Amino acid sequence: MESITRRIFVAALLLCAVRARADVGWRAAPDYVTLFAPVNQRAAYTASVSSSRLDSVLADVNDDPAAAQAPGSWQARVESATDAFGTAGLQNRWLIAQLYGSRGVSVARGARMDRGRVIESWTLISPYPSTDLRTLNNGTLRLVLKIAP
Repeated sequence: MESITRRIFVAALLLCAVRARADVGWRAAPDYVTLFAPVNQRAAYTASVSSSRLDSVLADVNDDPAAAQAPGSWQARVESATDAFGTAGLQNRWLIAQLYGSRGVSVARGARMDRGRVIESWTLISPYPSTDLRTLNNGTLRLVLKIAP
């Protein structure tokens, strides 16, 4: 009996360790919505940041049963800053271009689903700029577009 109890305890510890690794520690960052979301759709967007690298975030996404596994989704790609951030927001494109220079931006995109319907579209960007577009932060920016039912 003691052996079974001990095995269950060890398994529980391992499960907690795995979940702790997967927690990328998102914190709300609404100023990024103002910068990058289209003005007429800001209410549908949320933004958050994590100090975790993009590969750790993608490992967490791979463990999420709601993450849609469409071909090409949730794969990191290197893009120009202009492509990564788009042109719909109010960001100063010149400052972003200057900040990143010739350095590429790692970007991953994908959707989350509920009962067979897409409910969110995610864009993950790493490294990400400060809100004043003057410095780059290690970690990942998550922009989420909520899809209306």
